[in-house]
Formats: sequence, structure tokens, C-alpha cells
Amino acid sequence: MPTTAYCYDAAERSHDLPGHPENRHRLESTLALLTQTGCLRQVQAVPCTPLSDERLLRVHPQQHVQRIETLAQQGGGYLDPDTYVRPGSALAARLAAGGLVNLTLAVLDGQAGNGFALLRPPGHHATAAEAMGFCLYSNVALAAATAQVERNLSRILIVDFDVHHGNGTQDIFYHDAGVLFFSTHQYPYYPGSGAINETGAGAGIGTTANVPLPPGVGDQGYAAIYAQILWPLARRFQPQLILVSAGYDAHWDDPLAGMTLSLTGYAHLVSELLDMAAELCAGKIVFALEGGYNLDVLAHGVNNTLWLLQDRQAVIQDLFGPAPRPERDISALLQRVAALHGLAAAA
Repeated sequence: MPTTAYCYDAAERSHDLPGHPENRHRLESTLALLTQTGCLRQVQAVPCTPLSDERLLRVHPQQHVQRIETLAQQGGGYLDPDTYVRPGSALAARLAAGGLVNLTLAVLDGQAGNGFALLRPPGHHATAAEAMGFCLYSNVALAAATAQVERNLSRILIVDFDVHHGNGTQDIFYHDAGVLFFSTHQYPYYPGSGAINETGAGAGIGTTANVPLPPGVGDQGYAAIYAQILWPLARRFQPQLILVSAGYDAHWDDPLAGMTLSLTGYAHLVSELLDMAAELCAGKIVFALEGGYNLDVLAHGVNNTLWLLQDRQAVIQDLFGPAPRPERDISALLQRVAALHGLAAAA
């Protein structure tokens, strides 16, 4: 029986800027916990290889790629006020995207049952032509494009539970009826996109679904979103593959946001997505790391997710407990989203 697989390459450490929130310590602490709990001994390693130009240029124009690689060769610098390049960043970014692509193909080809890509730099803010929000290349979009072209997939569901809207992923597939992009995110917040009425364009009308959330939404609200919005959308779409932009920064103790998810709440979302994959696409699901800036929360969130990927009955750990503040009610918002997408009215 195919096992859970993961990918990781230590070259990500060379993409590092001390004092920046997105630095090498994010995965150092995560890998240390995965080693301590024995999680990595139970999963299959898929190698990271630098993504080829052929695959990279399906999403990003040559000018974008050249800008990153030239800046790295010149010693590094900033692509925007938030997004840096170091001498090793160009290779690290190709390895991150290449690892996720390799992992996705391993799942699609039956060599692995499901997977988690431990990668940085993250990707979901990078548009086709612009690096932003700590992101250089759009990792999940590159994996989806590879699956479309090289495995002839016609229906891919991308679920983004990072606290920030995945504007880059949305933009890349905004006109594509073959990709259903679903995002829950704090709004209005960086990067400012992801309004409820952003639902796609052209052939892709209706295949973008945003649930823009006020601060203070937590376990109950997210569970309701998945039950009332994501499940019916996914069943209607019938995906052949689910890709997840997994950001752990919607946790109540993350320093860069204001949501109130707990690690228990995150585990519920992961379990729902695993059930969704089992029902709709023979379990074919791949998680890709995005944000998460409380390093202890991030480490435990990833650890819980990897154990659940291996065993749906795994006991998860939540050392931080529930949010210390009450949740916001979002029932009216869910009714609006459901009506906009032609779903049964939210209960």
C-alpha cells in the first residue's frame, strides 16, 4: 500500500535573512520536532530536484525567472519591501518547486498515497510575473500546471488555509475552469485581495471561491466553512487531485495575524481534507508549506498534519490549547458565500 511521502532539501537554509520573519529557523524547529517524534522515520522521502525551465516557464515568464537568478548572482537584495533574495535563493526556490512537483507526480503515479512538501521559500503570493509576500515562485501553481500538462488532469482543487490570501495562485488560474481555487483568509489584510466577489473570469467564472474573514474567527467558524461551503463546492467540482497551501499562521498565537484557530482546529481541517480526497479523488492530496511564524506552533502543526496523513486516527498534540478570546460569528457571511456560489443556504 502506498505510504505518505514528504520532500525536503537542506538548500532551503541558504535562503535566509536574519531578522526577517521568513527565515531558516522556521524549518529548523519543525524538522527537530519531526525527528523527536519519530514522524520522519515513518514516511517516504521524495527527492527535491531543481525545477526545469520547461516546467517553470509554464507559469512564470522568462523575465521573472531571470530577475531572481540575476539578483542572486549579484549577491542578493530585495524584490519588494518584504521579499528578499540571497545568493542561494534562486537554487532554493527551484528546489522547493521541484520537490513539490516530484511529490505531486509520485502521488498521481501511485508511488505514494499522499504527501507533504516541507519547503521554503513559500509560494502562494507569487504571481506569474511578480515575486511578493516572501514568495519567489508559485510552488502550488507549478505543481498544478505540471499535473495538467504531464498527467492530463482536467480538475484540480487548490485549498489555501494560510491566514493571508493566496493572490498569486488565484491570479494564475483566474481564467482556468480546470482549477477550483478555494481560500479562507483574514480580510482586509495583506495582500488586500480575496474579496467575496472575486470568483473567476472568462472560462474560469465560478472556479474561484473566497471566504474573506474578519479577525477572531476560529475552530467553529472554520469547521462551518468547510462543512457548508468547501464540501459542496468540492463535490460539485469532482477534483482528480487536491493541493493544499498549508499555512499555520491562522493560529491564535501567530504574531503576524489575528485569527483564533487552535492546533485542534487545524487538525480538524486536515482531517476534513483527507476525507474529501478519499471520497473524491482516491486519496490523492498533497500539502505544501506556506506561512506560520510562531515556530513552536508551526512545528506542532506540521507534525500533526504528517501523522494524520499516515493515519486518520492518529492522536494529535495541542500544547497551546484553545484561543483565549471568543470567536466571531460568521453565519451571515457564510450565507452570502453560499448564495453567491449557488449552494444550499448555510444553516
